[in-house]
Amino acid sequence: MVIYLPNNSVNGEPALDELTPREIVAELDKYVIGQPDAKKAVAIALRNRIRRQKLTPEMAEEVMPKNILMIGPTGVGKTELARRLAKLANSPFMKVEASKFTEVGYVGRDVESMIRDLVDIAIDMVREERLEEVSDSAEAIAEERLLDLLMPPVAEGAEPVDRGGEKGNDKSREKLRERLRDGKLDERMVEIEVKDRQPSLELSSSGNMDEMGMNIKDMLAPFFANRTRKRNMRVADALDSLIQEEEDKLIDMDHVTRLALDRVESSGIIFLDEIDKIAGREGGHGPDVSREGVQRDILPIVEGTTVNTRHGFVRTDHILFIAAGAFHVSKPSDMIPELQGRFPIRVELKSLTEADFVRILKEPKNALSKQYIALLDTEGIKLTLTDDALEAVAHYAARVNETAENIGARRLHTIMEKLLEEISFEGPDLKKKNVKVDAEYVRKQLADIVKDQDLSRYIL
Repeated sequence: MVIYLPNNSVNGEPALDELTPREIVAELDKYVIGQPDAKKAVAIALRNRIRRQKLTPEMAEEVMPKNILMIGPTGVGKTELARRLAKLANSPFMKVEASKFTEVGYVGRDVESMIRDLVDIAIDMVREERLEEVSDSAEAIAEERLLDLLMPPVAEGAEPVDRGGEKGNDKSREKLRERLRDGKLDERMVEIEVKDRQPSLELSSSGNMDEMGMNIKDMLAPFFANRTRKRNMRVADALDSLIQEEEDKLIDMDHVTRLALDRVESSGIIFLDEIDKIAGREGGHGPDVSREGVQRDILPIVEGTTVNTRHGFVRTDHILFIAAGAFHVSKPSDMIPELQGRFPIRVELKSLTEADFVRILKEPKNALSKQYIALLDTEGIKLTLTDDALEAVAHYAARVNETAENIGARRLHTIMEKLLEEISFEGPDLKKKNVKVDAEYVRKQLADIVKDQDLSRYIL
């Protein structure tokens, strides 16, 4: 059994297998504020994967991932924690709403489709990594092909056009290469052979139509393979097209698929959101009658089964499942016992306080305040958000969450949009490019809206 976990360090950051649980939490702290219990749980789950990698194959086969159930209101960081963990581990990540599988009929989806989608994501990930490795070689080959079109090589026995002989011909080619790299030939037209794209075959994906769809695509693929036609296009577009063609030649898709399947089986992460929506037991008739049925459908995937995808069979035994739900109406014990047993780690995420909102606005690597400053900077506007302004924003967000629905940190988005609406609208026309937003400005923009509860429900 192949166990894949990336060990290479990226951008000078420590390699994954060097990160202790404490260091994993420190990495997550850069993006998610608070929730120490949840961070500790996911850090241990990730570290256990690294530990499992170092076991003998026989023992590694027996060590199952400890799936996590996150319990907490919306907007407190459940999805972001799982997403950032997957990014840190370079793992294929898939977010799916459990309630999708309760929509019986043509809208509903087969639960195995989440594994198929995860495989597609993994293949894209591995292919992107291979593209980075071969991009320089592909660019060099494509450049030579394009130079051959712009200045065909001298045929054997034919007299060179350039009087300087072979050396002169080489000189002309190098000059042409310089002009091509400087973009001076971008607008010239050139005729190249391009492959015809395979037609897009979209099919409804209800029930087992996923499998039917992929079978039809595989059957029809040979009829559309390797068909080429000549096209006139700009040199810049031709170079892009040739680079893409050379990259496809240099990448062994069979090898990419094998690596992707291994990565899914050993380090895939599936985030099952809204698990509380299917937590009810059978108790009557009506639209919710399928909830326990959905739990029983999800159970074998979480327990460990083999799923047939168009790229091959995938075992789900070692995929990490992170389930999440608010559990306002139902509770974890409402799930069927078998499914409860498959989520041994339970963590409760706390509602965010006003102090948390201030930290969310200021501390994360790409904090909301930093995003708005960067966006307006693209138009030459130097936006300054003072500390007291951010505290006022946090105060109003907490108040609106108390009086209206508590949507957690997402409330900051609506507040910030309303606060900077005028500046964003007037931005390109402003003569004074330095704009300072302080607590007084925040109160002026938001106080009346927050005071009027009916108004704040509609606007914020």
